[in-house]
Amino acid sequence: MSRSSTSAPVYRVLFRLVLERLDAEAAHRLAGSAIRAATRPGPVRRLLGRLLGHRDPGLRVRALGLDFPSPLGVAAGVDKEGTWFEGLGALGFGFVEVGTVTARPQPGNPRPRVSRRSGERALVNSMGFPNSGAAVIAERLGRKTRHTIVGVNIGKTKVVPVEDVGADYVSCARQVADCADYLVVNVSSPNTPGLRDMQSADQLAALVGAVRGALPAGGPHLPLLIKIAPDLSDREIDAIADLALELRVDGIVAVNTTIDHAVLRGGTRDEVSGGISGAPLKARATEVLARLRSRVGERLVLISVGGIETPADAFERIAAGATLVQAYTAFVYGGPLWPWRMNRGLSKLVRDGGWSSVQGAIGTAAPPTSRGDGPVTPASTGTSGATRTPRSGAGGPRRCAGRGAGG
Repeated sequence: MSRSSTSAPVYRVLFRLVLERLDAEAAHRLAGSAIRAATRPGPVRRLLGRLLGHRDPGLRVRALGLDFPSPLGVAAGVDKEGTWFEGLGALGFGFVEVGTVTARPQPGNPRPRVSRRSGERALVNSMGFPNSGAAVIAERLGRKTRHTIVGVNIGKTKVVPVEDVGADYVSCARQVADCADYLVVNVSSPNTPGLRDMQSADQLAALVGAVRGALPAGGPHLPLLIKIAPDLSDREIDAIADLALELRVDGIVAVNTTIDHAVLRGGTRDEVSGGISGAPLKARATEVLARLRSRVGERLVLISVGGIETPADAFERIAAGATLVQAYTAFVYGGPLWPWRMNRGLSKLVRDGGWSSVQGAIGTAAPPTSRGDGPVTPASTGTSGATRTPRSGAGGPRRCAGRGAGG
């Protein structure tokens, strides 16, 4: 499948004639508003779900104690405010990662802060986690009415000093925990000063320990993952992988945007500096996934993100060891039917490969692990060796305690 075929002709014309003439951030808001408005009426949302939703049981994945209808999800950054995750689910995504959410409301970095590199199918952004704050977003998630699996990506409030970062993450985690199906500790955005320093082993161990200690005890297990940068050295990746096993986190999301502007042809010529996402990130994202898989094997859920544009890209990551995959930039360039086309193509690749389910293809092209100590427990079943309370609802999305989630 060619790269161009992942974008419908009508949408390509609309993108060139309308959306590309708008400021990139304004176009994103417009798209979100349109999808939210179109899918808000229940009958319309249900019709879209029937037309574009998950018809192939072969795409189901059991992971993190949840039943994902498709391994294809939305990366953090698309629905920053938790306002259109239901619409994204109706388009065919198997799950949506909302955020990044911070404990306090914040406006993010000055504009302009998003720039397109359409010829390279890339975006450059320096957003800086603009969002309404954890309390407001938790309230929105509490009103969800569709069975969409929703993860929440949490990050550092910009004005909080580094010495108080643990308490800041803890505050955010406590506010969103009841409404999250899984939680991601984001320590890898390049657009918040000092954040990537939290990827060092000592700081990351203290942060993860603090967040875990803040999560509700005695109820259903809330999976906890960490999101890492692509710009780490191999030694740093190995250290984080080993630490993740030691801390018994549930998984790793790899990778965030890169600050290596050499991946762009001609380097940086944008008015926006910051992290690069999209096709130029594909090679490094694939390398990091392979390194992580060789280190942790099946003991952690690995969610691969970065440069996934086609069904073949997604299947390659799954075969390399990713339990789930996420996209952002390809969805921007591919349009609202992109997830439907991706699922259809992925179903064909699974069938053509002789698998009854995509779950059976996870890690089939991965080399043996380089770190053999410790029990191997399949991450694809949602167990990573930690003792956990069984989740209620037979793997369905979490209901928000005390927030009046709709049925």
